[in-house]
Amino acid sequence: MAARRPADPGPAAPGPVAFTLNGGAVEVAAHPMARLLDVLREDLRLTGTKEGCGEGECGACTVLLDGDPVCSCLVPLAQVRGREVVTIEGLGGDHPLQRAFVEEGGAQCGACTPGMIMAAVALPKHATLAQVRTGLAGNLCRCTGYEAIYRAIEKANKPSAVSRQPSAGGRQRRAVSRQPSAVRRQPPGGSVEPKE
Repeated sequence: MAARRPADPGPAAPGPVAFTLNGGAVEVAAHPMARLLDVLREDLRLTGTKEGCGEGECGACTVLLDGDPVCSCLVPLAQVRGREVVTIEGLGGDHPLQRAFVEEGGAQCGACTPGMIMAAVALPKHATLAQVRTGLAGNLCRCTGYEAIYRAIEKANKPSAVSRQPSAGGRQRRAVSRQPSAVRRQPPGGSVEPKE
């Protein structure tokens, strides 16, 4: 009789992953291959980032990773270790782009809106229409026809737009413990501004 092999121990054991989230230090104990999208929504309870396709095709889950827009459904948690992640919540609800999307009708059903805004935050301050179209090329919208989104970005980028300093959102320190993941957060202290 052949000797039995020991049982497969399964995927790598979860370990803490420390990174900066919306200006505050965060440590998450989860599997390193967990999707950043799932960690944000389920473990950290930041549900502003939406799941659309789950394949990186629609842009609904766009967040900023070290200032660059990425589809969080494609990013393993291990890749954010020691890096900076900004979600729609990190804009504090009063960012000029958020207000302009509402005022110009760039937000309709809301499924794509957080991802569109996060992709737009990464655009140069005075982006041309061509730059806006290129910058949003990975973000799909079925409601607006894009013109309202382009108007909103143009409006937010005008010099007369209200201050680009978002609030910290009034978040406070909290600890989350949940099997199999555990999260520790510290209050954010930074802000997000469009790239120069």
